[in-house]
Amino acid sequence: MRREQFNQFKTLLKRLSENSPFYRRKFEEYGIDINKVQSMEDIQYLPFTTKEELRDAYPLGLQAVPDEDVVRIHSSSGTTGKPVIIPYTKSDVDVWAELMGRCMETAGVTKTDRVQITPGYGLWTAGIGFQAGVEKLGAMAVPMGPGNTEKQLQMMVDLKSTVLIGTSSYGLLIAEEVCKREIKQHIRLKKGIFGSERWGEKMRKRIEDELGIQTYDIYGLTEIYGPGIAIDCDEHSGMHYWDDHLYFEIIDPATGNVLPEGEYGELVITTLTKEGAPLLRYRTRDLTRLIPGQCACGRPYPRLDRIIGRTDDMVKVKGVNIYPGQIDGLLRSIEGVSSEYQVVVSHIDGKDVMTLRVEMSHLCNKIDIETMVAEHFKKLIGLSIHVEALEVGGLPRSEKKTKRILDYRDVG
Repeated sequence: MRREQFNQFKTLLKRLSENSPFYRRKFEEYGIDINKVQSMEDIQYLPFTTKEELRDAYPLGLQAVPDEDVVRIHSSSGTTGKPVIIPYTKSDVDVWAELMGRCMETAGVTKTDRVQITPGYGLWTAGIGFQAGVEKLGAMAVPMGPGNTEKQLQMMVDLKSTVLIGTSSYGLLIAEEVCKREIKQHIRLKKGIFGSERWGEKMRKRIEDELGIQTYDIYGLTEIYGPGIAIDCDEHSGMHYWDDHLYFEIIDPATGNVLPEGEYGELVITTLTKEGAPLLRYRTRDLTRLIPGQCACGRPYPRLDRIIGRTDDMVKVKGVNIYPGQIDGLLRSIEGVSSEYQVVVSHIDGKDVMTLRVEMSHLCNKIDIETMVAEHFKKLIGLSIHVEALEVGGLPRSEKKTKRILDYRDVG
């Protein structure tokens, strides 16, 4: 792919310099001469694009085609500032549907499947993106949208849905409701495709065991296309990404230096074929690594590892950097502890205090679990914390993404 990628990349640079006011200004600011880019390795000398820049370009400053070529817009939530609005051309919409269709195929979805889609529709990319992929494949789309778990379960039973799509948090909520209502024998689910948030192996195993399905981790972000730019296969040894449309790099988030395959860092994405709002070296803030070698499944597409966290969801307590992925790994090693947890950080009497709330089996002893988790945390992460063990179901459940870190140090 390298030669073809470079040809696509040179074409992208030409389009950016000619058609994108956003990147023309950026190239001028950094003194970039695109003619000096002679190989894919030279990409490391080009400037990054950041989320803050995309917000500053609100509403349509990223647009790189005439208005008459834009057929749709999508937007990020904007919960932490101005939303990012991304315009799509017909080609962008078609390519996205193709990528989503590849994801469905990789997860083993076929034309005979009935796919229940629970993510939101509207400006958000998820619902309509999944529907496009399902229809591209030729399977039956059941476009439920979010919420109304009672209706979700009714449709799941009545329509005999075989694939469930949603956030992992909602997948867990559905699994728990199925068990609680004792309706597992009435559902026909075989697979679950979950994304939009980072989730660990313990959560995956709970969903799979309780629903009797195989699950797949799908990755994406609104700024690129939406969900569907990577997914894991039956080997579950990393997510395949579509390098005929996207170029992935891993950088040291502190220095910006490109890291070799196998090393963890921040994922940076360049869109090779996107027209409406192409992006050059976009810093995703997601932490992962590129996996060397070919997957045992035989697919030619390269892989990135599952997301272990984000540069902006790290919490620092008493000088120690803590990522959700570390907590997932820790809980996975402790028998009797559920996948769900919540971190609460406060500042009490001049000191930072971290409390880790976990869920435990009703067969376990509360004090034993709290002591064991605290000892493991101290040993593996190097920090003394408080642990509060609750029974399964004691922590909040979400139909969307679960907020796991609550930092109250700056409140008030």
